[in-house]
Amino acid sequence: MSTGHVLLGLLVERPKHGYELKKEHDHRLAGAKPLAYGQVYATLQRLERDDFVEVAETRQEGGPERTMYAITDSGRAELAQWLETVEPPAPYVASPLFARVAVAGKDADGYLVRQREAHLARMRELTAAKASGAPAQVLAADYALQHLDADLRWIETALSRVKEDNDA
Repeated sequence: MSTGHVLLGLLVERPKHGYELKKEHDHRLAGAKPLAYGQVYATLQRLERDDFVEVAETRQEGGPERTMYAITDSGRAELAQWLETVEPPAPYVASPLFARVAVAGKDADGYLVRQREAHLARMRELTAAKASGAPAQVLAADYALQHLDADLRWIETALSRVKEDNDA
């Protein structure tokens, strides 16, 4: 994910300050790793340097001074290009789950059983969270559930293969 592009997308509606962008990011991308404030401001500086955002105004409403950022025309063009670009499927397996099983080999069955239980517990948590979540949280839970389901199917396949190897 490109944090800069996400921030540009959040600025399309209207100018916003860094604190507001961080809060909106964390709300709209529920389930994603929350942004650090420092990352927001460093990204805004890069976007301003690249002429994708500009300072719209500076406000002080009873608290600290807030710099409001607005997306520029070149920022809108950059965002449009990013939104049109298809995300290529991952070319390599980059999963700690896969790495552990690959290294454990014939001894992976105990790990796979424990991992299956952890996946099922997380799936129960996410399913319960969907009942009272905001739309963004429900979408994030759906996304996570489908990835966990794919992992579970792979875990079952791996357990079968390990059993076949151990029986051979």
